[in-house]
Amino acid sequence: MSGASTAAGYDCRVAFADTLIALARADDRIVAVCNDSVGSSNLGGFREEFPERLINVGIAEQNMVGVAAGLANAGFIPFVSAASPFLTGRAMEQIKADIVYSGANVKLCGQSPGVSYGELGPTHHSIEDLAWMRALDNLPIVVPADPEQTRAAVLWAAAFDGPVFMRIGRHRVRSVSDGRDPAWTPGRAEVLLEGDDITIVAVGTMVEVALAAAEHLGRAGVHARVLNMASIHPLDRDAIIESARITGGIVTVEEAVPRGGLGGAVAELLAVEHPTRMRLLGTHAFAPTGNVDFLFEHFSLTPEGVARAAQDLMAAT
Repeated sequence: MSGASTAAGYDCRVAFADTLIALARADDRIVAVCNDSVGSSNLGGFREEFPERLINVGIAEQNMVGVAAGLANAGFIPFVSAASPFLTGRAMEQIKADIVYSGANVKLCGQSPGVSYGELGPTHHSIEDLAWMRALDNLPIVVPADPEQTRAAVLWAAAFDGPVFMRIGRHRVRSVSDGRDPAWTPGRAEVLLEGDDITIVAVGTMVEVALAAAEHLGRAGVHARVLNMASIHPLDRDAIIESARITGGIVTVEEAVPRGGLGGAVAELLAVEHPTRMRLLGTHAFAPTGNVDFLFEHFSLTPEGVARAAQDLMAAT
């Protein structure tokens, strides 16, 4: 584990940057493209070691994505690193036409997603990015839960021939991988906890929240099944359908708008394949001004809030 650890957890941006540097040392096709976000993307070490392979276009996200597409066409493997609200919001047309439609070998890395920017408010919150990216055909969408999974996902993305969208969390999380380096497989969920009463499906920062919620439920005699659905597209259809059959109820949890995001993806699948009782937890609306902890409380994205939603769902039968 890199030096990003504290009692409060780990910074996945450090795992992202450290892995990108290691890849660049081994492969001179690896380049980084950013929008005046060297600091917030934690790319200072990359710039120091590979100054000629970091392209900073300034606050010009549409140009940033276009430059990355050109680099990919020239045989490079560009990692575009920018705050997710500006990468996905300002450059959506370029992502659609220059990257995804064209099949360009570009890795789109949305930094500090969800409500990570706290008090900066809705202009800086990236709660719609999963829904926007899911609307694009054939784009892998990756939301790692911890540094180990971030590292594995970056290694996979570099070897994958085609576009990828990856969310890299800003606030610190604890490891849910127990120190192991998980092999990253698109379309594969990880069952972190077995249970037969209710299923909690979570992504990114919400995975540790889901595990803590399962502990709350366990003290009430409820055995929760917890899935880390770090691959939103492709989705692990089998894991979701099996969980629905085993538990008869599913709660999805994401630091994003469920409409079109993880919640939407799971609901779309189950509506056709195995209709199931559900609760979709997420941000749901533009957030009020406040720090991250306040916003998580506001949207019930806490262990207590998730446990309460699970119990309400079970009581509704």
